[in-house]
Amino acid sequence: MSTKSITMALAGNPNAGKTTLFNNLTGARQHVGNYPGITVDHKEGHFKHDGHRVSITDLPGTYSLTAYSVEEIVTRDFLTSQKPDVVINIVDASNIERNLYLTTQFLEMGVPMIIALNMMDVAKDRGLEIRTEKLSELLGIPVVPIIARSGKGTDELITQAIGVATSSRVWEPRDISYGEDLDETLMDITATIEEVSFLSSDYPSRYAAIKYLEHDDEMLRKGQAANPELASKLEQSVTEISDHLQKTMEVYPEAIIADHRYGFIKGILRQGVLTHKFDTDRLYTSDKIDKVLTNRLLGPVIMLLILFGLYQFTFTWSELPVAWMASLFGWLGGVVETNLADGMFKSMIISGVIDGVGGVLGFVPLIMFMFFGIAVLEDSGYLARVAFMMDRVFHLFGLHGSSVMPFIVSGGIAGGCAVPGVMATRTLRSPKERMATLLTVPFMNCGAKVPVLVLLIGAFFADHKALYMFLFTMLAWFVALVAAKFLRMTVLRGEATPFVMELPPYRFPTLRGLFIHTWERTWQYIKKAGTVILGISILLWALMTFPGLPQSELDQFEERRVQLQTTLTEKPGQLQAALLVVEQEESGATLKNSIAGKVGSFFEPVSSYAGFDWRTNIAMLGGFAAKEVIISTLGTVYSMGEVDAENSGSLGDRLVNDPSWNAVVAVSALVFIMFYAPCFVTVVCIAKESSWKWAFFSMTFNTFFAFLASVAVFQIGGLF
Repeated sequence: MSTKSITMALAGNPNAGKTTLFNNLTGARQHVGNYPGITVDHKEGHFKHDGHRVSITDLPGTYSLTAYSVEEIVTRDFLTSQKPDVVINIVDASNIERNLYLTTQFLEMGVPMIIALNMMDVAKDRGLEIRTEKLSELLGIPVVPIIARSGKGTDELITQAIGVATSSRVWEPRDISYGEDLDETLMDITATIEEVSFLSSDYPSRYAAIKYLEHDDEMLRKGQAANPELASKLEQSVTEISDHLQKTMEVYPEAIIADHRYGFIKGILRQGVLTHKFDTDRLYTSDKIDKVLTNRLLGPVIMLLILFGLYQFTFTWSELPVAWMASLFGWLGGVVETNLADGMFKSMIISGVIDGVGGVLGFVPLIMFMFFGIAVLEDSGYLARVAFMMDRVFHLFGLHGSSVMPFIVSGGIAGGCAVPGVMATRTLRSPKERMATLLTVPFMNCGAKVPVLVLLIGAFFADHKALYMFLFTMLAWFVALVAAKFLRMTVLRGEATPFVMELPPYRFPTLRGLFIHTWERTWQYIKKAGTVILGISILLWALMTFPGLPQSELDQFEERRVQLQTTLTEKPGQLQAALLVVEQEESGATLKNSIAGKVGSFFEPVSSYAGFDWRTNIAMLGGFAAKEVIISTLGTVYSMGEVDAENSGSLGDRLVNDPSWNAVVAVSALVFIMFYAPCFVTVVCIAKESSWKWAFFSMTFNTFFAFLASVAVFQIGGLF
């Protein structure tokens, strides 16, 4: 049996099932990297079939091969530079006409190709009958029907793909007519290109000519680098034909090319390839639902009601479990207090671990319900509709419609994470729109901020928790969009680019899928609390404990204890209360004299304008590492600081009863926490996706803006 090594590439439109097929074929035998110099994922895998070793690359999903986006450039360059033995073109059978647009461009490139006609079950449900043999005959390439989700037809697909790969077929470009005017121009440009073998090592001559007519920026750049004189001559020819078409038909060459490609596709499908069993004008279920949910007037109202309903559901159902968790950690603290001897270790366990990490873990039930609600919206297909409806709004603020998903992923519906949100900006075509999105997604209420918001909202606005959470979410969107507009008007000026988005059909989420998605995200939260937050909490406890008080002050506290024991010997109740006050005062003095206390006190003259005292400053500084640390630090600070004995309940109760906190300070703190510098991991991700210059800009710009906003809130709120 042959052991020839074969290289394959998977290409197709987004959401056509390409990655599903890739995962089915390769399983765990795959790795992810990056294409050199760019930020698009590069997936490669390996498998064996009929004695052949196959190396397969999952190319980025793309609608065309014209260089409007990084994905399109990557796909095209991979095909021309790597020249795989065969390309498996994944075509969504339920949207066959649109998907075949990419296929026509593969045909013009002449790549050795086989079509995997995926989602045949969905096409059948929609009343579409596709004659694959006829389609194969008309296109001149193999067509194999498959259902990638279940694996049906994949063995036959790979067998035929290997057949194409081992047939030693040369690249054979397919010519498509673009009308009399363009065909004549194409012949002239092609002849000019062939005379000097211009770019012929990578592209067929006619294909290069088409790219020039389409004003493909990447092709024009390569042409100028290869032969500036000839490239300028070709660009002049294209300009002349463009001007002629504008005068005679008021259209550009690229529009005519697109029209004729779709005409070519329609001509094939109408030759007995595609049959509609149902009325072609009927609305599918998803379309009927979208008539209401994406209605220009009703859609946004329904979207806001759904968001408010999500918060109402989260707070209502999580209230009792969160109370149980608070009681659990309170009981645990009591056990440690009773059984451990006084000393540093006991202080670390209670203040650093239980009050620190316990404060974060106490919100696990709420986080779980939040993630469950988001999973329902995501798995049902509704989040894609949110992006669709927000497109027009985003354009007003200088962003692209595709920016919506990075915002949502980052916590646009509270509970995401800024790191995948920053990485999701890779899909944006315009570098300036991408940077504006990348710099503003950290304004969203990520899962790390949610516990802090819940803590302060629950403590100071307990009667209207869902409403305040909804309002602060809306505030995050508003501020992010205004900041993006500011950036697009100053350091990131540029034209807006068009938005094209695919709306997947609505689906009933499966319970298994919902539980998996909920648990995966909740486990990430728990794991972070048990590792990163635990480590930072212990470190901050140390910074809040050492170097301790000078011996002279320790002696003064000891003298007070002796004096109390002498004067209140016959009044044990008063003595115990008085000794507790002295102990708490000593703990507070130790905290203020610690490294963290001195740093917090150093910033207090400035932070006081926003209503923050030195203890709050310590928590805010800890939040630079991770926003969850704010809760763990507050828990540690207020278990070590000057708190009355009666107020030793939950952290929320301690804040409410502390004289330095009130509703205005709480709102000021919420505004600052929502908008100041991203966490350390997000900063590193921003640097990786852009540069350290932009990462430092994000930290500085966000913190400066957040502080000004907090000062405004506190000063104006103080007047009322």
